[in-house]
Amino acid sequence: MTRTIPVLTNQKARRIFLQRHLLANAPSGKGRGDELAGVIEDLGFVQLDSVNTFARAHDLILWSRRQQYRPRALENLLSRDRKLFEHWTHDASTIPIQFFPMWRIRFERAAKELEARWAKDRRAGFLEKTHGVLKQISDEGCCCSADVGRDEEKKSGGWWDWHPSKTALEYLWHSGQLSVVRREGFRKIYDLTERVIPPEYLNAYVDERDAIDWHCNAALDRLGFATSGEISAFWATVTKQEAKEWCARELSEGRIVEIDVEGTDGTLRRSFARPELMDEQVDELSPRVRLLSPFDPALRDRKRAERLFGFNYRIEIFVPAAKRTYGYYVFPVMEGERLIGRVDMKADRPGKVLNVTAFWPEEGVRMGVGRISRLHAELQRACGLGACQEVQFQDGWLRKA
Repeated sequence: MTRTIPVLTNQKARRIFLQRHLLANAPSGKGRGDELAGVIEDLGFVQLDSVNTFARAHDLILWSRRQQYRPRALENLLSRDRKLFEHWTHDASTIPIQFFPMWRIRFERAAKELEARWAKDRRAGFLEKTHGVLKQISDEGCCCSADVGRDEEKKSGGWWDWHPSKTALEYLWHSGQLSVVRREGFRKIYDLTERVIPPEYLNAYVDERDAIDWHCNAALDRLGFATSGEISAFWATVTKQEAKEWCARELSEGRIVEIDVEGTDGTLRRSFARPELMDEQVDELSPRVRLLSPFDPALRDRKRAERLFGFNYRIEIFVPAAKRTYGYYVFPVMEGERLIGRVDMKADRPGKVLNVTAFWPEEGVRMGVGRISRLHAELQRACGLGACQEVQFQDGWLRKA
């Protein structure tokens, strides 16, 4: 008998995916304390990024879901309340503290990888500095990268110019021996992990098999549906092969099923999901316009965003200005379950003005009076996050699709 693979329509796939990413309902809620910690737990993590033309990525990600949120709330969860810790997923991220035991697998793997990789490049010799860095922090207290390697030549370039003690500091963080106790500006301040992580999480241990199971299960629950490669990439901790083996095992035991997910172009992509996903009830999404971060969890996987939403996006920070299609750092704009365009804007903080240079609607998006009004309203709401009081539109800001 031929087995029928159920098809998840594109519309339902979008709605399920956005529900999982907390973008289905109006962004109401306190945006602080335990409520904010719950948002981050539901998302899994929030990527940290330093670009601040309007607001940093992590702040905009949280504001898009809780518009009462302000940056101090995240700082409090990390450095005061210890409800979060900072480490690595696919990039630097803030992560619920209860997940810390699951990160030991990453600490161990990162140590081996960095010892092998960094020993071969211009950062060779860093391992000899680790004991001295640990002793300095143990004796003198927390520090930043500028405080270590006082007798070493300091350079101002990128990672390739790290002096050995700076490299040792990063190694000790990636391998879990140091933790970020707080940030000053955007500079990481490190301390011994045992002085940062609460003991109930510091002293909890999970074996490798259980950690792999947790990472795969937690990724699928947050994505709704995914390929084994997407499961692997979510936390960027388990390997593609481990995720593939996990999917095969879960499939054989009936805990997940295969489905075909329809893209915007009608093509089908074989994916995995919980058996109950196809019967999940999804309502029409809130029609309000939302401003999103380029690093929003719903858009981080650019290929998936293009398949599900028909939205092609790339960061043009490193593209020469004359060759940019849109701008240095443009923000995706969503309306309901549809990405309707992208906006180029920058906060003039001394003048307390949010300057909008351009908005490019997506192909087929008609910018009528109602939609323009909703876009204006969202930009005005965003002023509070960007330390602005009013929005100013440059002549010719509304571009053609």
